[in-house]
Amino acid sequence: MSEIESLIKADGLPAEQIRYDDAHLRAGFGETGNLIVTLPGTVNAPRRLLMAHVDTVPLCVGAIPEIDGEYIISKLKQTALGGDDRSGAAVVLSTLLRILKEQPVHPPLTFLWTIQEEIGLVGARYVDPEELQSPELCFNFDGGDPKSVIRGATGDTHMDIRVYGIASHAGAHPENGVSAIVIVSRAIFQLQEEGWLGLIGKPHGTGTSNIGFIQGGAATNVVTDFVELRAEARSHDPEFRMEIVNAIQQAFIESANTISNVNNEHGSIEFESRNKYDAFALDKSTPVVQSAMNAVTAEGLEVSTRISNGGLDANWMASHGFPTVTLGCGQEFIHTVNERLHIPSYEHTCNIAWRLATEIDS
Repeated sequence: MSEIESLIKADGLPAEQIRYDDAHLRAGFGETGNLIVTLPGTVNAPRRLLMAHVDTVPLCVGAIPEIDGEYIISKLKQTALGGDDRSGAAVVLSTLLRILKEQPVHPPLTFLWTIQEEIGLVGARYVDPEELQSPELCFNFDGGDPKSVIRGATGDTHMDIRVYGIASHAGAHPENGVSAIVIVSRAIFQLQEEGWLGLIGKPHGTGTSNIGFIQGGAATNVVTDFVELRAEARSHDPEFRMEIVNAIQQAFIESANTISNVNNEHGSIEFESRNKYDAFALDKSTPVVQSAMNAVTAEGLEVSTRISNGGLDANWMASHGFPTVTLGCGQEFIHTVNERLHIPSYEHTCNIAWRLATEIDS
């Protein structure tokens, strides 16, 4: 973030137009907030916002980029490139720097670099909407193909599950124990058998779920009395998403009530869920969608729109009341060691961003 700020200042932007919000303080962790730059318009028109997140996944630590034909790849085969979303941050930065250099006619503009997107859209969630100065058209630059305008995304609910058993000596008196691992195993098996894990398709709804973290136990000679799990449920339908959550909770309750020791004692669970972000879907006729589609078409690309099954900063921007579409920058195979950036696509995205920032009737 400091490098972005330094480049902006070097091009002469007054310090009062560069500021950080307190998103990290509102979230309760982190060293810096979102970076926000605002420019007054040279014409009277609705304010536009260009944004991208600056963080990458841990797999990108130590990456050394190099050019390989039409692609930028990581020179080190054990690391991801980090094009998600360094390339998006670069698109937004290059657009701002070009505006400062060329001084074109443009509407009022806000540039936003968000923090901690990869761990739960934190920066977008805790951004101060007033700092953005009421943009009416918002464009997020993230992963994927620039031809595809993402006009919506799924919602996500996080779950913390704590399973309590009864400890006993696993060699001397295992029958006195209630294994938390057995409770967990039975619940997961039930969910898998009933179609509530992984890709979920029911007559009345679709979605996904995953149990991505399991931790418990300390020794092989003790019947495990505690296991902690973290899980998620996703769906574009908020009611069906809660049905997934309820099915997962019920499976763990039933399992805890079923497993007992010789004294007919049972384990128990604690279950908490929280909304990570809500689903949203913009109609194709929405002005921000039309503006993005027009810019892609003007770049000579065959435009399409889609709804994403992953979360985006655009989810929280929509919740704040700012209709936002997302465009890719040419990133491929993100979050893997095979990640690469398609340079011609990245250049297309830079041109698209320029049109969105400067063409009043796009």
